[in-house]
Formats: sequence, C-alpha cells, structure tokens
Amino acid sequence: MIRIRRAGGKANPVKTTVLEGVRVLDLSTGPVGGFATMVLADFGADVVKVEPPGGDRFRALATSPLWLRGKRSAVIDLSTEAGRERAHSLVETADVLVISGPPGRASRWGLDAERAFQRNPALVHCSITPWGGRGPYAELPGYEGLVAAKSGRMSTFAAQLRREGPVYAAVQVASHAASQGAVQGVLAALLARERSGRGQRVETSLLQGVIPYDLWAALIYQLLKTTGQPPPDPKRVGGDMPTLNYHPVLAKDDRWIQCGNLLEHLFLSFLDAIELLAELLEDEAFRGPPATWSGESIERARDRILLRMREKTAAEWMEIFRRNGNVAAEPFLDPREALDLPDLAQNGAVVEVDDPELGRVRQIGPIARLTETPAVPARPAPRVGEHTEEVLSETRARPEYAPLEVPTAAGPLADTVVLEIATVIAAPLATSLLADLGARVIKVEPITGDPYRHLLPRGELAVKTNAGKESICIDLKSERGRDLLQELVRRADALVHNFRPGVPERLGFGYDQVRALRPGIVWVALNGYGPDGPSARRPATHPVMGAAAGGAGYQAGAALAFRCRTLEEIREISRQLGQANEANPDPSSSVVGASAILLALLASRRHAIGQAVFIDMLTANAWANSDYFLEYPGKPPRPRQDPDLYGLEACYRLYPAKQGWVFLAVPSDRDFARFCAAVDRGDLARDARFAGREGRRQHDEALAAEIASLFRQRDADSWEKHLTERSVGCVRADGASVGEFFSRDPHVLANGLAPACEHARFGPMRRWGPLATVDGALPRYGPSPLAGEHTDALLKELGYTAAEITHLRETGVVASEPIQRIPEIG
Repeated sequence: MIRIRRAGGKANPVKTTVLEGVRVLDLSTGPVGGFATMVLADFGADVVKVEPPGGDRFRALATSPLWLRGKRSAVIDLSTEAGRERAHSLVETADVLVISGPPGRASRWGLDAERAFQRNPALVHCSITPWGGRGPYAELPGYEGLVAAKSGRMSTFAAQLRREGPVYAAVQVASHAASQGAVQGVLAALLARERSGRGQRVETSLLQGVIPYDLWAALIYQLLKTTGQPPPDPKRVGGDMPTLNYHPVLAKDDRWIQCGNLLEHLFLSFLDAIELLAELLEDEAFRGPPATWSGESIERARDRILLRMREKTAAEWMEIFRRNGNVAAEPFLDPREALDLPDLAQNGAVVEVDDPELGRVRQIGPIARLTETPAVPARPAPRVGEHTEEVLSETRARPEYAPLEVPTAAGPLADTVVLEIATVIAAPLATSLLADLGARVIKVEPITGDPYRHLLPRGELAVKTNAGKESICIDLKSERGRDLLQELVRRADALVHNFRPGVPERLGFGYDQVRALRPGIVWVALNGYGPDGPSARRPATHPVMGAAAGGAGYQAGAALAFRCRTLEEIREISRQLGQANEANPDPSSSVVGASAILLALLASRRHAIGQAVFIDMLTANAWANSDYFLEYPGKPPRPRQDPDLYGLEACYRLYPAKQGWVFLAVPSDRDFARFCAAVDRGDLARDARFAGREGRRQHDEALAAEIASLFRQRDADSWEKHLTERSVGCVRADGASVGEFFSRDPHVLANGLAPACEHARFGPMRRWGPLATVDGALPRYGPSPLAGEHTDALLKELGYTAAEITHLRETGVVASEPIQRIPEIG
C-alpha cells in the first residue's frame, strides 16, 4: 500500500501523467542516475532498472529504497556478449536510455550514443559522466568529493573553521544538480523529439553539477585579473561574522535558529518581533536605515540580538515569528526532524511506502505539484531482478516519430517563450537554466530592477542568475503597466514567479487571470513553503531553507552540538554556522524548479494541458539532502564528518601534503588495494586491521595517521599526477578557486563549460556553462542583461511606436538602467 499525503489530506485524481507511455532504460549505477530516473518514474514513465548479477553495488547505501522507487528491475550481465545483446534489444524498444560513469563505459558496452542511435534513431540517449566527455580529467574516478575538491568548491568553506586549508563539502550538491540536469536534458530532448521526430543526445556531469553553485566567483575572478581591485563582498561586512539579516541565533533551550531577513522590511519585522526595534530606535546610532549603520553599531546590535534570543526557547520564538507572518526564520533541523514538518506533508511532499522488506518507509515525495498531471503513486523499490523475465518477454514496437518541422540548431526549447516575474536567485536561476537549453526567457523587473542587482554597486550578483535572458522594466502597480504585462502573457508558453500567495492576483498575473488571456499556459509558483500548510504566506530565503532541510547543520559538523555558555562562544559558533550555511539552498531549488517547469511544458506539448505548478524551496532542499531524507526501521544514521571537517573517513577525506592539500577517495576494497599498490605500501593492504571497509572504519584514526604521514612526503600536485595516472582517486584540493577553475581550467574549456559572451557593462567575458546539453552546446550562450536592457526592443516587437515608447518612459511605466561600461575583462 502506498499513501501520498496532499493538501487537506486529499489526493488529486490522475487524469493522465506527463510521461505516460514513455519507457526509460536505466543503465546507470548509484544515486545520481537513480534520482534522475526516479523523477521520471514519479511522473509516469515505465523505468526499467538494468542491474548486474547481484544488483547495483550502490544498493548497499541506506538511501537506495528512495532512488529505486517506482522502477522495475531486470538483471542483465553486460560483461558478456549475450548480456550486451539483450540490452541492445531493449534499447530498440526504449524512448530514453540513461547511462552513467566515465565515457569509456558506454563504449565498452556498445551503448554509446552513435551505436545506440543505429539501433533506435528516435532514442533519447542521456549520458551522466563524472567529469564530462572529453578533456584531461575525463577518465578520473567519479566520486563527488574529487569533483568538489578539484573544482575549488571545498576551498569556499575554508573560513568555516579557524584552521588552514579547505573544508570538506558535506552536502552532495553536484550529485543533486547533475541528476536534475539529466532530468532537464531528457525532458527537453523529448520536447525536441515531438517537434523533430529524431533522437537526441543528452550530456551532463558531476562537474557541471557544481556550476549552479558558483553564483559570482567566476565573474569576480575575471574582474580582479583585469582591474586588480575586488568588489566589496556582502558576506564580509562586519569581518567574517554573518550579516545581521542572515544571522544564526541561539535560543534559551540551546536550539539554533537561522534568520533569513534579506530585505530591510523583513529585518525590521524581525527586530519588532523580538521587541528590540523600539529599543534600538531610541539610540542615536540606529536612527538611519540598517544599511547605513557603522561597524561599531552593527556589533552592538549583534550582541543585543544574540542576548535577546537567549530569553525564550526556539519553540516560543518560532510561534512568535509565525504569528508575525513577516519574519524569515527556521530552526536548524536534521532530515529526520524535517520529515515531520507540516508544510512538507500538507503540500504532498511526504510519501509513505509499505516496503515488503523494510516495512514502512517515509521519504521525500515528488519534486513539485503539477495540478493537472500530478505524480503517480510510486511502487516500492524492486528486489534485484524482480522483473527480469517480465521485461525480457515483453514486446514493444520501436518508437517512431514523424518529423513535424526541420530540426533547429538553436536548442531543444527554441520555440518556447518563458515569462519570468521573479527576484533574487532561486526562480531567476531556474529560468536561466531553461535559457541555456534554448528557451526565450523574458524577465519582467520592477522599474528600479530586481533588488538583487543592488546588493553590489555594479550589479555583479545578478550576472549569473539572469544569464541568457531579455529584460524589460515595468511598473506593475500601474494600470498601464499591467496592460503591458497582459500583452506579454498572450505570447508566453510559461509564466514563472516567486511571490507569496495572493501577490500575483493583486498585480494581475494570478493563474486564473493569465489563463483567461492565454489558455493552456503553464503558470509556475516557486516560493519558500508552497501554497498549503501553516507557513504558506511566510517569507523564505536560502539560509532558512538550508537550516530547515538539514543541509546547513550537516555542513556545520560538531558546531550544532557545542554548548555555548558565554556571548563570545555564541558569536563564534554563529560565525561557523553562517559560514556553513552558504548559498547552496537557492541553486538547489533552481535545479528542481527547472525540471518541474519542463515537466509541465512537456505535458502541454504531449497532452495539450495547461496547468498551475507549485515548487517550494523546502521540498527542493529536501531533495538536495535526499541522501538521508527518508526513514525506515533500522536505517543507519547519516555519515558525519570528523570534528576538523576533513571528510567522512580515512579513505575519503582531505589531507595536507608537503605543499598544498589533496582529497583522497578510495572507499571501496578495490580502490584501497589500488592505492596501496600505487604508493608502495603493501603492508597497509596486508594489515588485518584494514581488511575490508568495516575494518578500516573501526580503525579509522590509525589508518588516517598512516595516510597523513605518507602525504606529507610530496607536494599536492605531485601526488595528483602520480596517483591519477594509476587510476587512484586523488586530486589537489587547493589548486584553484571556484572562480579561477570555471574561468580558465583547460578541462573546463575543453568541455565548453565557460562559453564566451559580451556583457553590456563588463564587456567580453566567460560566463558559466550549461548544466546539460541536448545534441551538443548551443551556438551561442547569451549574457545577462542589464535591468530593462531590452525594454524598447520588446515594446517595438509588441507594436509600439518610438513616440509611444518615449511616453511610457516619461510617465514612469517602463524604464532601463544606464550601461556605465567598465574596462574589458577579456
């Protein structure tokens, strides 16, 4: 029996599913491909999981019941010629093939795209590699820790502890984004196949999965190389302490609460809710806007906030914040606690499955709610080979599609228009991912532009989140401005916003309002908590969701358990928590948002169904932490990193070398044996203490000491070269920052992950590459627009004359920001 709890406890009747009649052949191993095909299964695809005898080796992971749900299992031995021929026969009947691992694996099995297309010209072939299909790192071992270390992501956490060197990146964001990138590529390819009638090649990688999480470093690196002057870092106002808006605070019962009051009115609401606003206003130092407070005043306010929060328990404060309704804050939770959040349950994001082997399994539900083509109840994870005979005996005609039009090189979404009315990161970055697949994305901004543009003086922060779009600034509070929006709506396939419930209706773009103008439109709300549940109308920002969904606490390591007794200790732990709770919850929401939008667009194309789509950051970040967002009897706890945040175990952690740092990933018996041979330490391989993974875990401290002593004998670059040449997972972890890596690393350039573009303010630059490609990269990846950069061009396209456009500008209905070009960054 399967139960899905939805809003009000009611289940929507399923008229049809997005992927009804689509067969997916899943030849991937492990959770990255597993989560991608799980999304497809949730929305109606028949997913056949092809496993070797004995099953996918990653079934041993505690999370496998989650990423195997809804699928059928067939055992086929791809190491034999007979097994490969069976797999090739299944390819002939499939719509989608998903395969993971280094590029050479698909070729060895005869299942690379070229040969698969010979078997089935209408196939969507999806390849998920660790590092990309070409370049010097293409065949390196595919552990996320290696990708995070080499790309500089672990260096971004270096300030979390007051020690030298990078810090282990605990939340598996590259895996999360790469799995969603595969979903996006497959759905976009299916859309393109509906139009062109031919198969499509989809490519993504763990390395591409890191790209959404660099929100500005690549641009800043390029600016710094040219001007020599870095821009101010908004995270460093007040030294390395959190900003007052985003401050972790400790309650009376020693529970930490994460605040997320980015905008001034939210911060003032927070101060009012804790009864500190009136006190501060009495002080001359706090009379002006918080942005004008001096450094000394900020520190005085910080201490008063931290002391005030110690006066009540976390539950008491949260009740006050919920009653206030305008304070963004949530306690730090782990995934087990988060599963009990009423907002998840009431938005249909908790699934309870009665598994025949594990009993009741509570787990995260579908990525989003599609009102007309919702996810279908999922089967529990299949036993190994449970459906082998059934799958091999089935007959199914090869998919055939008659071309409807000539294929275009402009991308799979070239005929799709997306209207975005959103600010800051989560929703804007989601639509940029669609632009990278060829969609035309038109961003409707306030007259003064997206507030996110103004957090740095030249608008550097908005370059990543708006890449590939057009921008028009409209005053939607004016009747004439709302008329202009209606004209844009009539030309759109989808409208995406991130406002709280009720606001779109007041501004004229609620679902019923836009559906009346454009029947069949896909209307998307991407906000904090979803439309139902007690927090539906509360504000939310990324650190709040990072805390609530368990990711921030996981990255924080031992900090949450530390018992603070003095104000200085509270300040230090709040600093550590602030560094741990970096911006990843926003991009983690963005990648889920893009997948959900594409599901609805495909439903519109396949079934002529328009609908409302609800995506929330809480559910999306549960998915980002889905490696442990499930509960069943006997499930082992989530692995924890060591107190110094080097990693998870001796064979999967950071080590200082003679010069620099390395990350070692040799967790399996085979990996460990290869490592011992490569470093001429057969004694370690023969040591009874280190025989088998469990033995190595039991003697982890002793093994870590042996390996640490070894790595101190050479510098990090030498170790990387020596070990990777012998297929051992070891890379330098502090060789380049994220910005430098994604701007100029030869491997990044070889894979087209830093395309060149021309920005109106910053000139020629390398921007961030796509999360996924379909039939290769786009001919051109557009830059980010300035606010209103395309206002006149879009109005002209709508039929307005030059005189009419001038009048709209003079009356304040539309606007554009000035260009103010800076020196070229090359």
